[in-house]
Amino acid sequence: MQNFRNYYQILDISKDASLDEIKKAYRRLARQFHPDVNPGNKEAEEKFKDINEAYDILSDLEKRAQYDKFIRYWKPKGIASRVGIRVPDFKNWDNRSGNGKSEKDVDFREFDDFNTFVDQLLGRRREVRSAATATSSTKAQTSNVYRPGTKKAVYKATEREAKQNIEARLTLPLEKAYVGGIEKIRLEDGRSIEVNMPAAMISGQKIRLRNQGISGGDLYLKITIAPHAFYLLEGANIFCELPITPAEAVLGGDIEVPTLDGWVKMKLPAGVVSGQRLRLASKGYPDDKGDRGDQLVEIKIVIPKEPSQEELEIYQKLREMEKFKPRKDLPV
Repeated sequence: MQNFRNYYQILDISKDASLDEIKKAYRRLARQFHPDVNPGNKEAEEKFKDINEAYDILSDLEKRAQYDKFIRYWKPKGIASRVGIRVPDFKNWDNRSGNGKSEKDVDFREFDDFNTFVDQLLGRRREVRSAATATSSTKAQTSNVYRPGTKKAVYKATEREAKQNIEARLTLPLEKAYVGGIEKIRLEDGRSIEVNMPAAMISGQKIRLRNQGISGGDLYLKITIAPHAFYLLEGANIFCELPITPAEAVLGGDIEVPTLDGWVKMKLPAGVVSGQRLRLASKGYPDDKGDRGDQLVEIKIVIPKEPSQEELEIYQKLREMEKFKPRKDLPV
């Protein structure tokens, strides 16, 4: 069994971690290894991909359950088959449709390697040949229906073939998915098309383009929203972590916060602490009814790394003047 990835180790969590612990670990690592934070760093880019794959599986109860069953039988040389270990019989399972069978119906030996199992779990399709050279336009990858145990090949239409629907995957930044608008897309067959994308798209959403498939069939664009370096989409709510200075934390007042609609003013209460969450009502993401969620702003007090001499003198004077004793009542 090659390319096995321990998703619990990737997120640095225990196997009994709660969903909240999984989310916190994902946020921390996603910010650390995001490509925007590590431009040109291929190692960080691959780590970022593994982090997102791990989160995709472990944050979904059904996917996590199937993954846990799989690794129970995985050994360095593949699926365990020694006497005393009963490998489940896995027949006609389709987790993507929500019709997961019981463990006795599972035969993990049908998967040639770990990647095949993960592709089935995530509903992914792999291409045999490499993708076409990217252009300045957004690029969508087309693919036919994939079935476990078969080899994937890129489909080429001929004049004799009947019309056939195809699917393409399109990854968009969060801001673009939010506003929609005209998007130029480069398909695997070399075609470039312009699509008027709707606003407030979500991952997993499919957009139908009539007569853009094979021989007059339809093309379905499957949307994926790329992880963002600052915003984290949680349903209709948007989470972000906002750095502030110690002076802002003590004094409070109006500060500016970035949102999908631009910068807005937020009232910062005096004496705010790190980890405290503030809410910007109706500044989240639209749901399927058009109602917007909230933006949750988590405060992070940041100390200046290189304070000026004048700032150091003020801090020293403040230290001599302050009567606040945070360690006075420690229970020791």
